[in-house]
Amino acid sequence: AVNLGDFGALAAAGKVSTLPLVIKGDVDGSVQALSDAFEQIGTNEVQVDIVHRGVGAVNESDVLLAQTAGAVILGFGVRPQTAARQSADREGVEIRVYDVIYEAVDEVTAALEGMLAPERRETVEGTAEVRETFKITKLGTIAGCYVSEGRMDRKGHARIIRDGIVIYDSEVSSLKRFKDDVKEVREGFECGIGIKNFNDVKVGDLIECYTVQEVARTLN
Repeated sequence: AVNLGDFGALAAAGKVSTLPLVIKGDVDGSVQALSDAFEQIGTNEVQVDIVHRGVGAVNESDVLLAQTAGAVILGFGVRPQTAARQSADREGVEIRVYDVIYEAVDEVTAALEGMLAPERRETVEGTAEVRETFKITKLGTIAGCYVSEGRMDRKGHARIIRDGIVIYDSEVSSLKRFKDDVKEVREGFECGIGIKNFNDVKVGDLIECYTVQEVARTLN
């Protein structure tokens, strides 16, 4: 079964980049207007694929076609025949009906926007200077640091910068003040930082801590 709201998850899983639709309307003009509107809201990443369009009530043939194509049926000013509705329920095909064009366009637009890969926004939280290193059993190398700017975030990512060049990019695996695990350490304080899968940290390196936020994108 595929619903209009499912396409975002399918796109995130790399399974789809198009939104297949079967369009049925009360008159040719409505069908054409919907088709034109849907074809204009796509991008090079995601777009509508009109599998079939026609005039008249949603029938069993429409349901069979939608099931085969993994499509959603949109009806404008029409309703499904009883047999078609029963078949759709049985086969897990979604039928959505509208009487106002912009409502159909808004919902399809929202479905397409849900298919867009989110934008990754990066925020640099702070920088720490590595002043000494410690090798600790099971933890690997811990960098003894002084936070020179901003803050270190236990849930953040970390870049190791050596002589102005990024040599490794990973995640903060541990953050300590003395022997205590902490969530953050602010500017002007010392701390111990572990970097996930990286033990080659050296005195003089800089650790740049940053966080990444995924922001939903729109088609505009």
